[in-house]
Formats: sequence, C-alpha cells, structure tokens
Amino acid sequence: MATKKVTAKAATKKTTAKKTVAKTVVSKPNRAKKITKPQSFRVFKDTTPFMTFKITEQTAYWLILLVLIFGLSLWVLNIQINTNILLDSIANL
Repeated sequence: MATKKVTAKAATKKTTAKKTVAKTVVSKPNRAKKITKPQSFRVFKDTTPFMTFKITEQTAYWLILLVLIFGLSLWVLNIQINTNILLDSIANL
C-alpha cells in the first residue's frame, strides 16, 4: 500500500510539473510559410468515352456561334447576288 501512495503522489507531481512548463513556454514568432513549387502537369484520364454526346453550356455557345456565322455568310451572299444583278443591269444598258 505504501508504494501505491508514493506512485500516486509522484504521478500527480509529474502532471503538475508539465502544466507549469506548458504555461511558461514563450510563443514562437510567426515565420513565413514556405512557398511550394507548383506541381507539374499530369495526363488526366478521361472517364467518359470519346464519342459520347452530352449537351452542356459549351454546346449552347457553339450553336449560337454557328447560327451567327451562318447568318453572316447568308447576308454576304445576298449582298454579292444583289451586286451582280446590279452590275448585269448596268452592262445591258
């Protein structure tokens, strides 16, 4: 029994000693964080097969761009046809 009391007292003394040490520790100054180098690019495995069709926002953007280009080409074609008709009518005078 006597040894148990001694070890219990020793254990309590050790924990109190640790607590006082923890209180007396001086805080370290803030150091600048190390700048890590960017990782090199790696090949990304595509999870979807290449020939799949999925409507996304990009699909809508491409369709709008297609319509604008097609409309512009029709407008230029119409101007060219009208110019040729005008030049043919002037040549026939």
